[in-house]
Amino acid sequence: MPVEIRLPQLGESIHEGTIARWLKKPGDRVEKYEPLVEINTDKVNVEMPSPFEGVLVELLAAEGDVRPVGSPIALIETSAVAPTPAAGTAPAAGPAPAAQGVGPRLSPLVRRLAEQHRIPLSVLETLPGSGAGGRITKEDVLQYVARRAGPPAPTAAPAVPPAAPAAPPVPAAAAAPGDEVVRLSPIRRTIAQRMAQSKREIPHAYGVIEVDMSAVVAWREAHKEAWRRDGIALTYTAFFVRAACEALRAYPIVNAAWSEEGIVLRKAVNIGIGIAVDEGLLVPVIRHADQLSLAGVARALDDLTSRSRAGTLTLEDVQGGTFTLTNPGVFGSIWSMPIIVPGQAAILATDAIVRRAVVRDDAIAIRPIMHLGLSFDHRVFDGAVAMRFLNHMKAWFEGFRDGD
Repeated sequence: MPVEIRLPQLGESIHEGTIARWLKKPGDRVEKYEPLVEINTDKVNVEMPSPFEGVLVELLAAEGDVRPVGSPIALIETSAVAPTPAAGTAPAAGPAPAAQGVGPRLSPLVRRLAEQHRIPLSVLETLPGSGAGGRITKEDVLQYVARRAGPPAPTAAPAVPPAAPAAPPVPAAAAAPGDEVVRLSPIRRTIAQRMAQSKREIPHAYGVIEVDMSAVVAWREAHKEAWRRDGIALTYTAFFVRAACEALRAYPIVNAAWSEEGIVLRKAVNIGIGIAVDEGLLVPVIRHADQLSLAGVARALDDLTSRSRAGTLTLEDVQGGTFTLTNPGVFGSIWSMPIIVPGQAAILATDAIVRRAVVRDDAIAIRPIMHLGLSFDHRVFDGAVAMRFLNHMKAWFEGFRDGD
């Protein structure tokens, strides 16, 4: 009897994948662990190996189809019918089995809500958690109840005062004659979903500060050729990451995340770096960035940037970020307010370094000036912390002398 091959769990925050290309066709012999299909996610493209040895019988998903994790995508005839974790009745387990169980992901509040609304644990396990580390939150449960029952969940607060008229639904964009509809790539679709989730669920607040980059600009100009001869591309982004790490050490609440149980203070400082590619924006992660020197950060940035644009990032490269830095300044932006990555408390934008007239010692001087913009989750910390964090970075830049 044919065995189902299911889409495995491809990452801690990945809930679906797109069938990019089948590497085998029905009737082909497939060896165990032989590449079977290419899967596109919002973060990386991966080759999925076959969990079984046998003959491919049927493809249950066509190229271009988007399928949720755990759904069957093919049938294979094999004598080894004992299921493996990748092809069982549940989504494939990750490297830490305890993290895949429902128990550790459910708070007492979520359990009470599940009992109140008679939601089986097997159903809860299939819900994508929007909390820190994929935890299921009260809002996730209430949204499920609303979808199941039709009317809003009884415990949810009204969206508007009773006397206020309900807002009319936003009409879908319709194509007019001559318009072109561009099909959403997996990356663009997921960016849209996650950014909409962020603005819907996270109360964004903003802080912006002006920085005199004279010391950093002068030091980089004096040393970049020597560094290049040593094989290191000394970009301004490397300085931004080092300054952010110093500020995160001083204000660890910025390296945190909101959860229903409380604020999660991250121990590791893993900096996500926004990198523009043709399909959208990728955010690979420099792990333990606070433990790297300026040269170490520069090497890591060069490696991640090259592999992002070559499409060779791995799942490990894009997971585990605790704070994100985006650099729209490379495109000429001078004032930015980025959107927070769900599961983090803040994101930093570094804008273009522009020569401006400023007042120094009661005289007009021309200096290279940059804006630093911090978008932060106001549930986690307040504006005073945000500005102290930015001022810590400002002091690091303006007091830069030799190395880091």
